Amino acid sequence: MHATAANSSRPSWPEWIVAGLLGVNVAWTTLGLGGFRAETRVVTWGLTGLALLVFLAGRAWTPGRGGSLHPAGWALAPFVAYAAFNAGFVSPVPWLGWLDWLGWVNLAVTFWLGLNGLRSGAPRRALFFVVIALGVGAVGLGCYQHFVQPDWLVLDRRQAAQFVGRASGPFGIPNSLAGFLILIVPATGALAWRSAATGRIWWGWVTAVLMFGLFLTFSRGAWLSLVLALIAWPLLASKRTWPRRLAFAGAVLGGVIVLTIFLHGSSPQARERLDRLVSDGGELSRPILWRGAWELWRAEPVLGTGAGSFNVLFERHRPAGFVDEPQWAHNEYLNTLSDYGLVGLSLTLGAAIWVIVRARRRGMGPGASTVGRGIDSPAVRNGFGVGCLAFALQLGVDFHLKLPALGMLFALVAALAVGRSSGEETSGSIDGKRSLRVQAGWLTATLLVAFGLWCALRWEHAEALRADARETLDRELRRAGEPRLEVARRAETALHRSVGLWPQHGGAWADLAHALHVQAYIDPARSRPAAAPAEAAARRALALSEVVPDFWLRLGVALDMQGRRTDAISAYEHALRLAPRSATGWYYYADHLSRDTKTREAALRAIATCLSLDPGNADAEALRAKLGPVP
Repeated sequence: MHATAANSSRPSWPEWIVAGLLGVNVAWTTLGLGGFRAETRVVTWGLTGLALLVFLAGRAWTPGRGGSLHPAGWALAPFVAYAAFNAGFVSPVPWLGWLDWLGWVNLAVTFWLGLNGLRSGAPRRALFFVVIALGVGAVGLGCYQHFVQPDWLVLDRRQAAQFVGRASGPFGIPNSLAGFLILIVPATGALAWRSAATGRIWWGWVTAVLMFGLFLTFSRGAWLSLVLALIAWPLLASKRTWPRRLAFAGAVLGGVIVLTIFLHGSSPQARERLDRLVSDGGELSRPILWRGAWELWRAEPVLGTGAGSFNVLFERHRPAGFVDEPQWAHNEYLNTLSDYGLVGLSLTLGAAIWVIVRARRRGMGPGASTVGRGIDSPAVRNGFGVGCLAFALQLGVDFHLKLPALGMLFALVAALAVGRSSGEETSGSIDGKRSLRVQAGWLTATLLVAFGLWCALRWEHAEALRADARETLDRELRRAGEPRLEVARRAETALHRSVGLWPQHGGAWADLAHALHVQAYIDPARSRPAAAPAEAAARRALALSEVVPDFWLRLGVALDMQGRRTDAISAYEHALRLAPRSATGWYYYADHLSRDTKTREAALRAIATCLSLDPGNADAEALRAKLGPVP
């Protein structure tokens, strides 16, 4: 069955269910800080897996319907397979590698379902309107932040101090909201340009709202990425003459210059952001992360340092005075190169290039014909293409694909850009006649996906328990007044559940050791009974990975609890060899040395080192005041 035939038929029940599940999923994940928190991702992965199961079950039930699978849907399959190998056999922190892998799988499955699970026009249009409603709603939340309560965030959270005054909507990071908006605003602009009179009013209003929200993010990277995409797109128009391409690009550039001058003169905050762009030469902190990622890649150029390893191994290249916890390289291309090497980056870029070339050959691209209506018209699909290009450019300064919501939104917009309604005939049909063999194949795929989903949910649930317990402990230790023992004990219980769900999660074992240490800190009488379990948990973490400095610190603390000072100092020194510029590591080392009068002077030197790396460190200042001057 050809794609056109499939699209002309009435939507099947699996299509509507898949569209509904994808819509609910992208809304849930976007409104939950973009899926940053593991407890949000548990539901995200579940809904993605359920949508895939519905699609596979529908194919198994009616193997002769639905047409052939779109070849572009398999574009990311080689990278996903390689990433699984990398997480299992290359990464020095495999639990982080598998969590990173789940994000890539979610993106790939969403793109695959966008192409193959939504073949009829009505479900695709419905999902598109969900995305637009999310965009408008996100701008509304951003306006509330900017004009009413600057520190407000969803999930009863507070906006980080450096982002106050900038709209972040449901994401918590202004650049993330900007990444979402530049994905969809070119398509709404195309709809405003091409629609009938009534439609132009509606889509013009939507475009104006989205552009206003983009302005309130004050995201220089997003602004610049959208401008470059708008300029580049007409230059790639193969069906236009070069004078027309240059004239169109020049008109866009001229409009941008005029708008920039206007914003610089009328908005103090925009002027400050633009002036800093010039005075800072672009960025201050990001180049530090980029250099770290580059050095890590140079050490392992082919396979990379391992999936999910950047944040841990960055400690090798952390400069003095840089105290941020980066998590990622703030450049998706360098992050992928660092973690997955040349093999991984080649597979991802190769997949993107293959999809783009194929789409252009089949009628999507600059200069395509104007046949079609609504979101299936080439003009609007070109708008989706411009949004994807702008998003891809912004990936050079951000980590959008690490947030599940942005990964899914990008996958859906890319699927709409490639489309199924352009008259393209897809090859490689695997169904046709109803047969036991075809049904058995789809049923087998369904069972495999169900098992994989069960594993993924256990992993993410374990991570959610761990993350919440660690956050609870940190918040309790910062709280005014004495820390409460019952809170630390609840955290310990949650961490026991976490390691029970996923015994290979090294971070959960280390945090379990930390929870036991916190209990001993609150109630010294618990120090001796908690010491041995804390050591066992720390050694279990180290058995899973020896490259994480925090694991050695946990072991050192557990040994100190038992009075084994010689063994403990070896653990602290190992942590400092892995992270020589970690203020936290130097503080723990100083605390250990301060327990013996013979090493008091060395403790003060360690405190001085800690404060040189992190001036104003409250714990180090308190320890120095406790020790007093050297006699």
